[in-house]
Amino acid sequence: MTSAGDEPAGDPLLDPLLDPLLDPLPDPRLGLRVLHRRYVPYAHAHYAGNLVDGAYALGLFGDVATEVCIRTDGDEGLLASYADVSFSGPVRAGDVIEVEAEVTRVGGRSRELALAARVVCRGRPDRGESAAEVLDPPLLAVTATATVVIARRVAADTPSNRENDGEMSA
Repeated sequence: MTSAGDEPAGDPLLDPLLDPLLDPLPDPRLGLRVLHRRYVPYAHAHYAGNLVDGAYALGLFGDVATEVCIRTDGDEGLLASYADVSFSGPVRAGDVIEVEAEVTRVGGRSRELALAARVVCRGRPDRGESAAEVLDPPLLAVTATATVVIARRVAADTPSNRENDGEMSA
């Protein structure tokens, strides 16, 4: 006969904190990254030096956030807020920018995203009308954190849903 103190330490059958079935698995949506690249047309130049306004990058953040929501939840979602928006470099007409979103937190209906816009190619009008170069490394232009919200699911009462709910039909 053995006493409780004689049991081997760390036995998952005796210690529910060590039971792998009780340990929540990390959400597979965490760390998901989506990347878009876009040429910035000269029609979007808004300021001297062919600068593009900051709202241009925020619009692209909305596009990449939408794809994240589709990939993680099968829903376009809604962008609820931006936080910590930082404009750290210029975006100009003629640039090719890369916009990336990464899922950093998953809630019940909300997702938090880390966003970054980088200039990967830049026009070089000083070298010729159509001259451009690849920037290596890319220039970090804008960063932000966004919160997106996924719509609540409401089951549609359609004949196909009623037929597929596990009941047999004659």
